[in-house]
Amino acid sequence: MDSDAQKRSGPLPDVQAERTPEASAPLRRVGVREVRRPLRALGASTVATIELGVSLAAEDRGAHMSRFAEALEDLGELTPETLRAFLGDLRGRMGAAEAEARFAFPLFLPREAPVSGARGLLDVDVALMGVEGRGDEAARVDLSVEVSVASLCPCSRAVSDYGAHNQRGRVRMDVTLRHAAIPEVSELVAIAERNASAPVYPALKREDERVVTMAAYDRPAFVEDMVRGVARELREDPRIAGFTVRVVNAESIHPHDVFAEVVFSEGRFRGAER
Repeated sequence: MDSDAQKRSGPLPDVQAERTPEASAPLRRVGVREVRRPLRALGASTVATIELGVSLAAEDRGAHMSRFAEALEDLGELTPETLRAFLGDLRGRMGAAEAEARFAFPLFLPREAPVSGARGLLDVDVALMGVEGRGDEAARVDLSVEVSVASLCPCSRAVSDYGAHNQRGRVRMDVTLRHAAIPEVSELVAIAERNASAPVYPALKREDERVVTMAAYDRPAFVEDMVRGVARELREDPRIAGFTVRVVNAESIHPHDVFAEVVFSEGRFRGAER
């Protein structure tokens, strides 16, 4: 026997397109998140976790969520330029004033040990984020890179008769891109490592451990030192309009983590002044 749904004739109602009461509020953002799909991003094959959102006018009851999936189907390789085009397409599909997107994915960089040449892959957390329609003529696109480093405490080294405590840290750089030309992920990783005590390696032999640990001892650095050093280099890059840098160290002799953060935008550092 046919169900009532099967017997229905004529166009189906579009409930999401209904108008809301006059007193309804506009919504800053509605959308989908935790969408995972394989794609090509910045020249490599990976799997991205995606969040997409658009603004919703006060008179609109809801957004057509299926259109987010349809927009993703038309996305080719992910780059800053294709992300800008994607945001424009998303706004048009959704009839929205603003559109936002965030694609987070791992990239794997080949890494050789300093003496033995032992090879491995260094995993780097990367994200491309964009927003269009918030008063700017073109979409704003940010690149985020987060990588592990090693640091050795300058204070511990200064007060100890021998040795010094060290820790593994995470350096995260969120940079706002100025032009079509963007820094390579490997360039940003190198900046983070230059301002730490030492890089980290997927594979090390005994002779490598000796070199890496002694190199860290010769380059002690607080989280404050690292975040300021990274900021100096990013500020000099003409491809970067602004940035936020955050360094977090998992302390080896304390039960807590320590962190430092710096923000540079509109040509100046943001922070409290004495």
